[in-house]
Amino acid sequence: MHYTCSCVMKKNKNHCNLKSCFLCTRCLKEWLPAVETNRTTIAIKKGELLFKEGEAVKGVYFVNQGKIKVHKQWGNDKELIIRIAGKGAIAGHRGLGTNLVYPVSGTALEASVVCFIDLNFFETTLKINHDFTRELLMFFADELQESERKMRDLAHMPVKGRIAQSLLLLKDSFGITNDGYIDITLSRQDLASLAGTTYETVFRVINELAEEGIIRTKGKGIAIVSELDLRTWLNPA
Repeated sequence: MHYTCSCVMKKNKNHCNLKSCFLCTRCLKEWLPAVETNRTTIAIKKGELLFKEGEAVKGVYFVNQGKIKVHKQWGNDKELIIRIAGKGAIAGHRGLGTNLVYPVSGTALEASVVCFIDLNFFETTLKINHDFTRELLMFFADELQESERKMRDLAHMPVKGRIAQSLLLLKDSFGITNDGYIDITLSRQDLASLAGTTYETVFRVINELAEEGIIRTKGKGIAIVSELDLRTWLNPA
């Protein structure tokens, strides 16, 4: 099998439609039959590892269903969530390069289905599909800028601002449900890992935001009631 992590991933027949993921929407139409032939569709359960930090890269993944958190070990017992890959997004690409070792891990936040593309076919795809290669380059550039922003914020932005920014990022990335809640369910610990802080701090700040009427909560769900007021936490006076 192509992975070494402890989870037991199962091949799945619930293939993507070749019309919605980062790869399929950017490669040549004539190349899609080759993608269909060379992909492996895999189902993983909530909490299972898709790839592991330090593991040799065998290929990349594209999310068909569900959400994958991309995270890095931070100290002995903490993690920092780098990004969350939703439907159609690429994951595992941070291991590409001369070293070919994943610098991060990918774990399912919910039951998910992903397409695995092995490294040799992915490299061939890059050589043949120039538009896809260009878009991937732009994606890497955007990711680099976002990583630099996040490191700057970790160093200079107050923790309340980082939590507020994380909530706004989740809303912008995943939208809201019909009843107004951010359309992703994160544990308070995962929210802490996304904001670069502790569970206790997130618990306290979320309660404070709720008491001020800026957000409302229901279980793990969070709804932003006043985005304008929440944004004032990004640059406190």
